[in-house]
Amino acid sequence: MERGSNQVGPRKDDEMKHELEGYLRSGQHTHVEEGNDPEPPADDDIRVDPGGPVPPPGGERDQALAEADTESLRLELARHLERATFPADRQTVLDALQANHAPDTVLEAARSMPDGATYANVTEIVAAVADARPRQR
Repeated sequence: MERGSNQVGPRKDDEMKHELEGYLRSGQHTHVEEGNDPEPPADDDIRVDPGGPVPPPGGERDQALAEADTESLRLELARHLERATFPADRQTVLDALQANHAPDTVLEAARSMPDGATYANVTEIVAAVADARPRQR
């Protein structure tokens, strides 16, 4: 077989193929390349979202953190509530969250919703929870 300008012989070619076999099958890094793997974040590292810049310290930072909390609450509620649940009152939302095994933090937030209102969707629930939270200054 003609190899042209290839400087690797058939034996070296098979050896390299064998070395890469685990990497090619798994689609991720193998133990041989452990030094090149990125380290996982430490417990005390500041969480930085890759979607944007780090908010500056002060009032804007607090507002950005509140918006992130609101967004994560909205996502968790949407994950644990079905469309058939709506329109719903406070007790219906709580029952649906408990039936779908929602985390305790989501249940606590839902418990802070005012009683007697009817909610058409998750966005209205998040707005009600945000209004019920005490303002921090």
